[in-house]
Amino acid sequence: MRKIDLTNFRLATSGTARDINRRIALNIIRRHQPMSRADLARRSGLQRSTVSAIIDQLIDEGWVTEGASAVSARGRRPRFLHLNVERAGIVAVDLRPGSTRVGLAGLDARFVMQTDWPTPARPEEFARKLARTVTTFRGAHPEMVYEGVGVSLPGRVDESGALMFAPNLGWGRVNLRQLLESTLDLPVAFENAANACALAELWFGRQPDDVKHLVAVTVAEGIGVGLLLNGQLYHGTDRLAGEFGHLTLDESGPPCSCGKRGCWEQYASNTAALMHYLGDTARAAREGGKAPTFEELLRLANSGDARAVETIERMARYLGIGLAPIVTGLAPQVLVIIGAITGAWARVGPIIEDTIRRRSMPLVRTHIVPTDPATQPRLRGAVTLVVQQHFVVPSVA
Repeated sequence: MRKIDLTNFRLATSGTARDINRRIALNIIRRHQPMSRADLARRSGLQRSTVSAIIDQLIDEGWVTEGASAVSARGRRPRFLHLNVERAGIVAVDLRPGSTRVGLAGLDARFVMQTDWPTPARPEEFARKLARTVTTFRGAHPEMVYEGVGVSLPGRVDESGALMFAPNLGWGRVNLRQLLESTLDLPVAFENAANACALAELWFGRQPDDVKHLVAVTVAEGIGVGLLLNGQLYHGTDRLAGEFGHLTLDESGPPCSCGKRGCWEQYASNTAALMHYLGDTARAAREGGKAPTFEELLRLANSGDARAVETIERMARYLGIGLAPIVTGLAPQVLVIIGAITGAWARVGPIIEDTIRRRSMPLVRTHIVPTDPATQPRLRGAVTLVVQQHFVVPSVA
């Protein structure tokens, strides 16, 4: 039960009640379509007249379609309600230090277009590049109503849209919302990549409905942690909750882009693994002057390269070391791991799970789940940032 914050609240109005009922109807249709109006009334507990008024409005606005009559034993044949997933065009952006992937999806997070390009060094050029991509999407799919842009990024943005903390991106403090919305002429929603992935699991993942406590961990250039507690995304003070990647494991360890030394991501990230594998400039020279990518490192490990195998297994142990206090401290039902490392789960999974087991409380039974990189969880999370604005219950207190 949540206490009402008397320093920051809004009174509920009759419009609030209508908005809540509308979103309840949308969510039920989304989860149980196709269904008739009578089915919706039974599932929701709303009066049939209220359901009819809501559905008529949703049909007029293009959110719901009604058709595909079913065969009925007697009487009038019911007509089925469907969410009009092709109505809304949602631009999803997976922003990373090296590259940016942009997709166009409907309400079901199915992508109809995608492209990627190197991430520019300056945010202003990023905005211009994204604007050109959105123009291309609009030209290819003019039938869509473009609802907004969701951006999954390796850092933290405050409520005003200003970039607060993104050491691996190197852009400094810039108001991304103001920059992008003025350039794109669309509303833009931002979220840390790990938080976006946690939301994607809630809305589009394989987790059962009773999962309310979920932690998502992104492993890439750095490490991010998204916290879904009691079914709600937890941001903490100044929206900085979840920066476990910058907890210090060794004060005399390698320098981190955040300004400290020995952070967890300096041992367990893709970047840390590559640095460990290369070892010194002599090894880099033996590689022909070009460092391998993390995906190439995984292939080397699979082919039996002893140094690559040792590197990947070391990374797995450090992942377990950092995950153990998260499991003990938060006791999530599910811990989801996102990143290319999941492609080597047969090798790294047992090491991660064994390390967590040895370092956490035995009573905690958290289920460790690797995601399939092919599902593009970061990009799908960016879609969720826009989708949820139409389906979550509005805050009244």
